[in-house]
This record gives sequence, structure tokens and C-alpha cells, in this order.
Amino acid sequence: MKQVKRLVAFAALISIGGSVYAFYNSMETETVPALVTAPVTRGAIVDAISSTGTLQADTSVQVGTQVSGTIESLGADFNSIVRKGQLLAQLDRSLFLTQVEQSRANLVRAEADVEQQRVALEDARTKLTRAETLSRQQLLPQSELDAAAVAVHSAEAQVRSSEAQVSQARASLKQTEVNLENTTITAPIDGIVLSRNVDVGQTVAASMQAPTLFILAGDLSKMQVLASLDESDIGRIANGQPVAFTVDAYSGRTFEGVVSQIRLQPQTVQNVVTYSVVIDAPNRDLTLKPGMTANVTIEVGRRDDALRVPAAALRFKPAGQTSGAPQVWRSDNGVLTPIPVTPGLSDGQFTEIVEGKLAAGETVAIRQSTSEQSARPSATASPFQFMQPQGPRAR
Repeated sequence: MKQVKRLVAFAALISIGGSVYAFYNSMETETVPALVTAPVTRGAIVDAISSTGTLQADTSVQVGTQVSGTIESLGADFNSIVRKGQLLAQLDRSLFLTQVEQSRANLVRAEADVEQQRVALEDARTKLTRAETLSRQQLLPQSELDAAAVAVHSAEAQVRSSEAQVSQARASLKQTEVNLENTTITAPIDGIVLSRNVDVGQTVAASMQAPTLFILAGDLSKMQVLASLDESDIGRIANGQPVAFTVDAYSGRTFEGVVSQIRLQPQTVQNVVTYSVVIDAPNRDLTLKPGMTANVTIEVGRRDDALRVPAAALRFKPAGQTSGAPQVWRSDNGVLTPIPVTPGLSDGQFTEIVEGKLAAGETVAIRQSTSEQSARPSATASPFQFMQPQGPRAR
């Protein structure tokens, strides 16, 4: 009977040990690498540079005043369509009319002085001739002959001085007339008024710099985007490159343009050097407005039917491989084969393969990931370890 009980206890012990081993085995796992692949495809690759810019009119003119005065009347307002020569503003003319009359009077007086000096010159020359005749007859002392000659030279100088005063008076008259004309401010170009900075009755002062009264845009159907590009990107920009941009006011619409100018003047802000790029953009429906912020994408390269692989495929290297010439690893049912390639254009996501024994539809490795699989128990572990006594039993 005792023998049977021992057998039953032994069988129970084996059963419990098997259960513990199965539980222990299910709790311990080991990680093995899994290969992530992607197909070789054909498609478009577009290399682009992104930036932000500001919209402005193709032609913009600031209209100021060269004279000081009070605004008497206005001939244009915001958004007014104006033609070249059209009245924009009129300054008070009364003071300038007075200056013109005064300058004319000064000119008349200077011309009269010239006539007076010319008469005096003729008189001095006549006296000199008479003195020379008397001197030859020894009827006049030499000193009086010399005095007559000096009088002629003095009269000639007075004539030249008076003529100079006439020229000065004439120039002063011309200046006052020009100032009078400048009280009438007209449009220098055909366009639209973007800004009006004065009102009737306001006094404007033209000192060292002419104040801006109006800003005119030549033609809003032709706009420009002035974008700032980092010096690291400016070497890839050239005139004629296509540009796509969006504005916040029309989030669902993409506008097109073309690079027209790369300005050579650098701008440095916090040790960052940028250059201004001018982009011509048509605006036939007048949707775009000056001052809008444009999110610009400049296309610097395009391949429409390129053999391409994911950019990560060129960075992938199996464990133990060192970097070398550009290559990708073709995967054939998990077997990796290195394929030397010559990469071309890249958009950051895909890279063009210019040369290499690859074909569309083949599979290349791009990275390795980890997946958990069942693992065998450690050789140092025992499924019955927890059943071993932890210390001597108390008797």
C-alpha cells in the first residue's frame, strides 16, 4: 500500500514539474531580427527647397513732395485707379506765387543793372579814346591816360558782375516756378493707389527726405514674391526654375511662379546669412494681395519616370557590414545580395538609381526590426527551482 502511495506521489510530482516548465518556458522569450523590405518602383522625383516670402506688386512707386505746404485738395483715395499725370494732391499755392513774382522782379532789376553798367562801360571807353588822342598830342599827362584805362577795365568787370546777377536771378525765378509746379502732385505711372498717408488740411514738411504721400502699384495682375533663402541652398537656385506657393487666405489653392532674380546683397540675422530671391507670379484674377505671406516651394530638380528606391535603402547595412561605395541590398526570400548603384536625384523620401542592376518590382531591404519568438529555457535555470527548500525545516 505504501508503494502505491509513493508511485502516485511521484506521478503528481512529475505532472506539477511539467506544468511549471511549460509556464517557465512561455514566460521567457528571445528576440530575433526581422527584415523590412520595400519594392523598387518607377515614378516622379521632385527635389525642392521650401521657404517663406512676402507678396508685393511687380512695380511699386512711392509718391512724395519736394516742397512743404498744406494739402488743399486730394484727387485720389485708397484703391483708386489712376493714370499717369492725373492729380493726386494739391498744395496751397499762394506762398509760391508770391515767391515767383518776387523772383521775376529781381530778374528785371538785375537786367536793368546790366544795361546801366553797359552804358557806363561805353562812356569809359569813349573817355579812354579821347585820352589816348590827347596823350599822342602830348596834351594829357600819362597819369590821366592810365586812369582812363583803369576806368574801362573797372566798367567791364561791373558789366560781367551784373550779367552774373542776371543769371542768378533767372535761376532763382526758375526754381520758384518749379516749386510752384511741385505744389501739384500727379501720378507718375498708371496704377492703383495702395496707400494714402495725408488728408486735406494736413501740413507736410519736405526737409532732408521727401515725405511719402501715396504708394502706387503699377499692375496688380503681375505680382512678385520676395523670399529669403539660406546660403546653403542659394547655390541650387537659378533663374527660370518653377515655383509653387500657397497663402493662408486661400489654403486649398496652389499658385505658380518662376524665379526671375537672385539678389546679390546678403542679409545677416543672428549669424545666419540669407539671400533674397524674386519670384514672378501671375495674378490675372487679382486674388493675391500685396503683403500676403507666401509659403514657397522652389523646384530645383525633377525626374518624371525615374527608377527609384526608398532613401532608407541606401542607408541600410546588415550587421557586420562596413560603409563603402553606394549600394542597396536586394532581398530574395530573405537572402540579401549587395547591388552597387549610382544614386541620382533625391527628394528625401525616394532616391533615383542612375546605374545599377535593379529593376522595378524587385525588393530591397530598408531596415531591420525586432520581433519576439518563443525561446528555450536558460541552461542555468531549473523548472523545479522554486520547489527546492529554502532552508532547514523546523522539527
